[in-house]
Amino acid sequence: MPNLSERQKTLLMLIIRDYIDSAQPVGSKRLAERYRLNLSSATIRNEMAALTEMGYLRQPHTSAGRVPTEEGYRCFVGEMVNSAELPQTVQHTISHQFRQSRPQLDQWMTLAASVLAAHSQGVSVVAAPHVESTKFKRVELISTQGRQVLVLVVMGGEVSQQILTLAEPVAQERLSAAATRLNRLLAGQTAQAVSALTPPSDPLDHDILLLIAQDMRRIADASSGEIYTDGLTNVIGEPEFSESDEARKTLKIFEERSTLKNLLVRTSANSDVGALQVLIGGEGEYDDLRQCSLVVARYGAPGMATGALGVLGPMRMAYARTIPAVRFVADLLSNLVSDAIEN
Repeated sequence: MPNLSERQKTLLMLIIRDYIDSAQPVGSKRLAERYRLNLSSATIRNEMAALTEMGYLRQPHTSAGRVPTEEGYRCFVGEMVNSAELPQTVQHTISHQFRQSRPQLDQWMTLAASVLAAHSQGVSVVAAPHVESTKFKRVELISTQGRQVLVLVVMGGEVSQQILTLAEPVAQERLSAAATRLNRLLAGQTAQAVSALTPPSDPLDHDILLLIAQDMRRIADASSGEIYTDGLTNVIGEPEFSESDEARKTLKIFEERSTLKNLLVRTSANSDVGALQVLIGGEGEYDDLRQCSLVVARYGAPGMATGALGVLGPMRMAYARTIPAVRFVADLLSNLVSDAIEN
C-alpha cells in the first residue's frame, strides 16, 4: 500500500473487514472498543481522516463513520489475494463432492456453480470450457434386450450413453467385434473427421458410426461455453441491492447470458489458466457493475479446452472466503478437464 504507515494499513484493513461484516459505516469509537486498539479515539479519527483524504475511505454523511472506496477495496484485496486459503476440511469436502459426481462435463459445471455459491454466499458464474477439438476415444456396445443396444461413446471429457434399436437382435460377441473395428478406425479422430468418413459396408458398423458422428457433433457444438449460475438470491437481499433499480440492473446481467459470457471471457481472456482477477466496481467498463465485485479465474487445459468461472457479489463481498473458493474450484476443474482429455 503506497504512502501508508503500518498503523494506517492496519486501521484500513480493520475498517474494511468490519464494514464487510456489518454493512454499516465504521466509526473510531467502534474500532477502539471492538478491536481493543492501543490508540485513542482522537488518534484513530485523525488516521481515518488521512485515509479519507488519500481516497481509501469516504464518509457517507457528516456525522457518520467511514466506508471503503473502490481504491480501499483494491488495497484490501491486494494484501490478501495470495494468502487467503480454504480450510483443509472445506477442501476435502469439495473434492469429495466432485469425486462422487458423474464424470460428465455438465455435472462438473453444475456442481462447480453450486459449490461456489454456497461457499462465497455470492452469485456463481461458470462458463463451460471451449473445446478446440473433441476427439474420439472409444466406443462400447452392450446388448441389453431384444434388438436394443447400449452405446457408450467416450470423447474428450464427455461420456455419451444412448440406446440404439437395431433391425434384428445381435449377439454380444458380434457387438464387441464391431466396437473393436470402430475403435481402431476412429482412434483420435475429431468430430469433423468422423463425419467425413465413408460409412462402412457392414450395416452394424454403419449404424454405430452414424450415431457416433451425431454424438460428436452435438458435443462439439455444445462446447462453446454454456453458462451455469447459482445463488442469485444470496445477493438480492443485500443492502446494496435493496433499491429496486440496482436489483433490476443486477438481474438484467443474469437474464442476458451473452452479456454474462462476454463479461467472463473479456475479464479472463488475457490471463493464464489458474490466474485469478478481481474486478471492483466495474473498473469503469461495466456501468451495471458499479455496486459489485467479480472474482474470476480461468481453468482447463491450455491449448485444448479452457473456460472461466467466478463469483459476483456486492463490493462488500467476503473476499477472504470468495477468493480462495474461486481459486480452489478453478484448480480442481483444471485437473478434471486435463485428466479427461488425456485419458
